Amino acid sequence: MHYLEMVVAMFAGMFALGLLWSASGMAPSYDRDPELAYLLMAFDMSAGMAVWMRVRGHAWAPVLEMCGAMFAPVVPLFPLLWLGLIDGMGLMVAAHVAMFPLMLAAMLRRRDEYAH
Repeated sequence: MHYLEMVVAMFAGMFALGLLWSASGMAPSYDRDPELAYLLMAFDMSAGMAVWMRVRGHAWAPVLEMCGAMFAPVVPLFPLLWLGLIDGMGLMVAAHVAMFPLMLAAMLRRRDEYAH
């Protein structure tokens, strides 16, 4: 159940803050600035999850681990982008595919934290 809550909170943060960036004209493009676009989206998803996890009473360490799962997948992908092996949309898709098992790994690492 907690996993689903994290996914919903992640998408809520991404949607709400994404609308804010778009409305302000500050949203980076995956075509022009894929690194910045992904990092901003990872921040948006992290913000949504962090708020919900703190509301649910989680300590900062698990919150930061879960947020790290948003950023960690892109580390090995940036060089592929820079070498032209993937484009901005490929970066986003691959990072999203990787973040879900990383979120699960963070939860399994602290089973007692997420069992309540």
